[in-house]
Amino acid sequence: MTEVLYLNGEYVSSAEAKISVFDRGFMYGDGVYEVIPVYSGMLLRGRAHLARLQTSLDELDIVNPLTIAQWMEIFSRLIAQHGALADNEIYIQVTRGTMAKRDHGWSEELVPNFLITCRPQIYPPQDTQTLGERAVTLVDTRWSNAHIKTTNLLPNTLLLQKARSLGASEAILIRNDYAVDGTQSNLFIVDDDIIITPPKSNHMLGGITREIVLDICQQNKLICREKDITEDELHDADEIWMSSSSREIVPISTLNQHAVGKGKPGPIWLQMIQLYQEYKIKIMRAPAV
Repeated sequence: MTEVLYLNGEYVSSAEAKISVFDRGFMYGDGVYEVIPVYSGMLLRGRAHLARLQTSLDELDIVNPLTIAQWMEIFSRLIAQHGALADNEIYIQVTRGTMAKRDHGWSEELVPNFLITCRPQIYPPQDTQTLGERAVTLVDTRWSNAHIKTTNLLPNTLLLQKARSLGASEAILIRNDYAVDGTQSNLFIVDDDIIITPPKSNHMLGGITREIVLDICQQNKLICREKDITEDELHDADEIWMSSSSREIVPISTLNQHAVGKGKPGPIWLQMIQLYQEYKIKIMRAPAV
């Protein structure tokens, strides 16, 4: 099936989609993005993702090209074209616009370029559920505004590639002796049955899946605290999880080649992932939000 996407006001095939080489996203990574999970044709917290998109746009002083209603209409049409009851991912990218010539500065008259795609959701392999994944700690070399979901992801990609070269699937980033988050995910640990996640700050991207985990904890009387996690606390944790919209909640069983807890997904993660799947079922049965 030919992939259909939405680019600057038109539904086009991926083969037909074109953008200028003077687009500031291409030249400088001057843009933002969002990824929204779709389960059985239903958006998972679509409005929350759009709110975060708006925050990122505001931080970079880029005009939002669409209203919430317009975004939702496009999502619905793309979802229908790619399988109304399928599990997919909506990807959004908005750049500052196309320059007349390469220039570090920009004109206030630039019109944003924006792209929306819909592609099948790819889940972690089954081994992740039974064995967990490997992670390493690396020094956080990202800029100080990591809370903005910008397309300029070079530090993240370099750190992730370093982790993969060390046999890990993710890096847990350390800034001033504290664990912040991952290259593409948020961090949770479990210590004596207490779930802990670092508080939101400019040094981390506050994930929507992270917020869902916090809500699930509150609704099910699981003790969860937002507090700084030292590197020592990270290494002593009974369980470590990484969360993201794309990969949901992934258990880490090995950190820096040492077992986390008993070296396999722990009991609190098993409880959480079950509650998360139940939450998804509720979303599938509810109106899109």
